Amino acid sequence: MNEIIKNIEAAQLKAEVPQFNVGDTVRVHGKIKEGNRERIQVFEGVVLKKQGGSSRETFTVRKNSNGIGVEKTWPLHSPNVEKVEVIRRGKVRRAKLNYLRQRVGKAAKVKELVR
Repeated sequence: MNEIIKNIEAAQLKAEVPQFNVGDTVRVHGKIKEGNRERIQVFEGVVLKKQGGSSRETFTVRKNSNGIGVEKTWPLHSPNVEKVEVIRRGKVRRAKLNYLRQRVGKAAKVKELVR
């Protein structure tokens, strides 16, 4: 039984997964269905956390929209996630950036990683 589940999950994995970490600013192109039409909407923000593994891996992106914080959790291998672009790399020392939820303005920024 366990082997059957592993085979099904392996078939659902994407071939190319973008390399990004917590603290990076990313642009997620997600498919939105409105009635019988389908379009792509862009969601740009900071990656707060990555969790899970294999086909169940998810990541949470937070952005500020009209002064209100908006968070969205995306499954990494979902067919509704068209692509993920990394805009800038962030320098963080935490695996989960939950503290950004209480920060406002410049305090909510993540330093850029310079290589």
